[in-house]
Amino acid sequence: MTARAGMTQGRTAAGIAGVLLAFCGLAIPGAARAAADAAYGAYLASECLACHQASGTASGGVPSIVGWPEADFVAAMTAYRAKRRDNPVMRTVASTLSDEEIAALAGYFARLSPAGGR
Repeated sequence: MTARAGMTQGRTAAGIAGVLLAFCGLAIPGAARAAADAAYGAYLASECLACHQASGTASGGVPSIVGWPEADFVAAMTAYRAKRRDNPVMRTVASTLSDEEIAALAGYFARLSPAGGR
């Protein structure tokens, strides 16, 4: 098994609760579904937060993604995945994400506030 396959398998196994929340959210309207998606996004976000700061501050040329509108986040990630945006690291990361994972991350980051508020 490759390291990448192991990470994906581990992410999937460890994220069963998040996946269940996300899928259960399909039957739950409004705020409850958004909370389930955001919970799954929070679980997935650890890889993102290794470079993008949870505080909302940009560092070393890595932009903040905290507080981004969901549609903008989804557009950027799908463009990286389709290789329409040029950043080798982000293309690699985006290529491992499903549409549902991108949507959950978008919901999570949209709901975060930068340190000190906006």
